Amino acid sequence: MDETWRDDWARPVDALARAVEVLRAPRPHVLLRLSEVVATLVPHTAIAHLSGVCTYSPTQSYGPPELTRDITGLELAALADLAKDTTATGRPWQGEAELAGRVRPAVVASAVPGDSKGAVLVLVRASADPVDPDALAVLQQLWNVVIAHSDHRATDAAPGPTAHSRAAANARARAIAEFTGTHSAALGAILAPLRSADLDDATARRAATELAVTAVLDLRRGAELDLALSEEPAAAAFARLARELRPLLRHTKVRLDLAPPPQSAGSVPGDVAHTVRDATRVAVLLMLDQERPTRLHVSWQVTEDGSLRAVVRGDGHGLLGADALAVHRTADRISALGGRGTVEAVPGWGTTVTVDLPLSLPEPALAVDPLDGLQPREREVLAELAQGRRNRDIATALHISESTVKFHVANILTKLDVSSRGEAAALAHRAGLPRTPRLHAAS
Repeated sequence: MDETWRDDWARPVDALARAVEVLRAPRPHVLLRLSEVVATLVPHTAIAHLSGVCTYSPTQSYGPPELTRDITGLELAALADLAKDTTATGRPWQGEAELAGRVRPAVVASAVPGDSKGAVLVLVRASADPVDPDALAVLQQLWNVVIAHSDHRATDAAPGPTAHSRAAANARARAIAEFTGTHSAALGAILAPLRSADLDDATARRAATELAVTAVLDLRRGAELDLALSEEPAAAAFARLARELRPLLRHTKVRLDLAPPPQSAGSVPGDVAHTVRDATRVAVLLMLDQERPTRLHVSWQVTEDGSLRAVVRGDGHGLLGADALAVHRTADRISALGGRGTVEAVPGWGTTVTVDLPLSLPEPALAVDPLDGLQPREREVLAELAQGRRNRDIATALHISESTVKFHVANILTKLDVSSRGEAAALAHRAGLPRTPRLHAAS
């Protein structure tokens, strides 16, 4: 059993320094940096992870392209299930399992911070030689630290990354839906003739049918897995919030009334759940600090217009400012996801904080080129016109008649909905014309 790893990891200061290296890496490069750091701890040829902590990129891998391009989220989930008895005890699993199309030696570590879905780390090894248990123990603790840090990033993300994460999640969901629909239709079409009574080879037909059905089920499972990683049941998210709030009121006389969303509320995007939970927690802390309430009522509900609404009501002084949610950039995080937060304070009666976050972002408006409606020759004429050329000069440059130029100019003004050559030229300049200068014959 190779113990050369101790040269790099034996001293606590060295182990902590390596953990800091990983945590300092930008979010997209954390896994790559982790691979570099643990190269001597657990030698491997590729690294992959499946995470329920990050809604932005739940599946990621690094290594030889011919290997990593075939590693799927379904394989990682299956490997996590295979190793769950070992990883449940807090020890990494090592052995051989199906990965990227064939059986390979691997090490699997799992971490579950707080109440999240957790994350599984897979190191694909070149050799099946056993890894030192002490090295595996260090790997497990390092993975625990990385995932705890990722969980903090996800639940307290800055507004910009939060909005980017949401957009990425929406795009991924659409891609998965289209992928599943297309392939399900194709496989359904295959099943129809294979089940036909006109075919003689019943055994082949039955075997092919079973394979096709299995493929359909795998596709559906892939969509369900992606959904599970990017969404969270609203009721479960509220239950997690309740567990976070109770310690805050443990040493007060404030009564906490909780009204969770019904189980039928379904799932909400992970970043929405994180943001609403954070905003609710901030509102409660503000009221405890500034309002001195005797009773707090916290409720969540999914509204008819497709938003997750959180309401925090307190019977305190009623003096909380309208900009109270600006603390800890909470208002910015709400705005980044297209939501809004309001604070209604009535002196002597109490305060109500309401946060509404849409469960789906509006489709971004596509940038439309105002020149898209023009024909190629009309664009050429407009490019000349934008340089202040007269019709005669344009005709000479483009080797067409002056009457043809007049015809094109009239069409351009109509299509661009402008009334003069000057307006058309200004619009052309805003659209980037002319892009390449021309040599003109002298008039």
